[in-house]
Amino acid sequence: MRRIAEAILRWGDKFVERIYTPSEIDYCLRRARQAESFAVRFAAKEAFAKALKVGKASIWREVEVVRSEGPRPTFQLHGHARTLVGHRKVDLSLSHAQTHAVAVVLIED
Repeated sequence: MRRIAEAILRWGDKFVERIYTPSEIDYCLRRARQAESFAVRFAAKEAFAKALKVGKASIWREVEVVRSEGPRPTFQLHGHARTLVGHRKVDLSLSHAQTHAVAVVLIED
């Protein structure tokens, strides 16, 4: 959590706009604990990249965490990230507290 908060303080909009989509930025800025919201989305994007074994920089803004109709968030994929996944199912689980954020991504074949 601290790492993301420090990056936002140090680089500001330059960092935020490089990593997050406009919708994610809007959502996080409306939260009482903004750093937690940004951090858990960062963890989700990182977990997605690791699950597909791709470089993170290539997919930061192509992988968007969105609220779904159900109780769990999901991904909205754009561009190359959508192509990489194809027709496979992607599951996302997020958890965060004041000091830690974790994400688990499962991509089914």
